[in-house]
Amino acid sequence: MRILLKILLFPITLILTVILLICEFICLFGTMLLSILALLLFILALGILIILGETQEGIKTLVLACIISPYGVPMLVAWLISIIREVNEGLKSI
Repeated sequence: MRILLKILLFPITLILTVILLICEFICLFGTMLLSILALLLFILALGILIILGETQEGIKTLVLACIISPYGVPMLVAWLISIIREVNEGLKSI
């Protein structure tokens, strides 16, 4: 019975594995691009704070830079990918 279940779940685990590989690549590439953009926004925020003296706009830009930094949205995406990976490993272990 267990071997029959493994045979039935094989296409699902294969598709999940391919989707995980694609998502991990996109996450890695996207994190790299967002890191560069976060650095540029941080520099822009410092310019707004120091040169223009507009505290509220500078803080808004700093918050945006923090959200797109590697500890913001990319960390959330990596967490979601890890959950999908655990589900895939659970299906493989049946």
